[in-house]
Amino acid sequence: MAVGTIALFVPVFLPMSVAAVGYAGHRALQVDWRTVVTRFVTGPGRTSRLLLLFFLALNWKSLPLAWTVRIFHSFIYHYFHRPRLLPPRALFHYSITASRTSLLETDYNIHKSNSTYFADLDVSRSHLVTHLVGPGLPIIAKNAKHKRVRDQEGNLVGGGFGIGLGAVFCSFRREIGPLQGYEMWSRVLCWDRKWLYLVTHFVVKGKVKPTGWDGRRMGPTRPRVVRVGGDGTTEEDFSKYVIATAVSKYVFKLGRFTVHPALVLDAADLLPPRPGGVDGWKGGQMGTGTVTPEDLGDVDEEDGEGEWDWKRVEVERRKGLLYAEHFAALDDTNGLFDGGEDGAIGRFPLG
Repeated sequence: MAVGTIALFVPVFLPMSVAAVGYAGHRALQVDWRTVVTRFVTGPGRTSRLLLLFFLALNWKSLPLAWTVRIFHSFIYHYFHRPRLLPPRALFHYSITASRTSLLETDYNIHKSNSTYFADLDVSRSHLVTHLVGPGLPIIAKNAKHKRVRDQEGNLVGGGFGIGLGAVFCSFRREIGPLQGYEMWSRVLCWDRKWLYLVTHFVVKGKVKPTGWDGRRMGPTRPRVVRVGGDGTTEEDFSKYVIATAVSKYVFKLGRFTVHPALVLDAADLLPPRPGGVDGWKGGQMGTGTVTPEDLGDVDEEDGEGEWDWKRVEVERRKGLLYAEHFAALDDTNGLFDGGEDGAIGRFPLG
């Protein structure tokens, strides 16, 4: 998701998409489809055409412009299907997207190429972000009207709104075979003063079901496990179904000004009240936004249970920061590049 894409979606891309679909539908009504289909399946060369059609169907997600269609489908889908209000607990809940490995994604090891995971991550993250913070994006984008974002001097910030992908890390545990189905479970990991961190698990399809849905029912669920005393009841180890795990970080921008993620989440009504108002969610040191014990006050692990008040949200956020801090530290590896001070191995073709 590039900076500026969200800002252009509603005023530009959505009307263009509606117009294009309308025109295509109008033209389709003027075609004698019965004759076209009959010639396609019975005319000369039908075997080659049917085999080509079958091949394209198996590899549709790898075709030219398929990535663009998948991304904009997520924008359009959640523009019309998102519930008006999400419960507070939805902030750290999973967005689930299913896919399947196409033949063109398969490498010489006869499994899904590692490079193709990142295209799937684009789609999964787009579903999560547009569903969660979609209603808050126009509020931040029209900052002159809503007055949500100010600089350190208190001046209202202007400029076009956009979202930028800062980095992606992916850890692979097992392979995905050709035509094998899988699911991508994405959720908010945490945020600091600059970045919104997301975690995505590639999961074996059909092996894991959530205990419930935040909106309308969208599939089967599993019973919630309740631990009672010393009866030995334990939760299932779902990590055995994880194929790969990725961590991504997004930055929100108004022009060249970095918008604190808490402001975007608050605009989408995803943050419970906290002492100090929205400013109460903007504490912490610079850099990764690590929260000190003084910032926490009386927050502890026991606050991570029960009602989704600000204490529980803060506990969950800081659990994610334990991992995000290490991920953010990798940004400093840019400084390791010395321009081949001691030489290079060589320059090679077909890169």
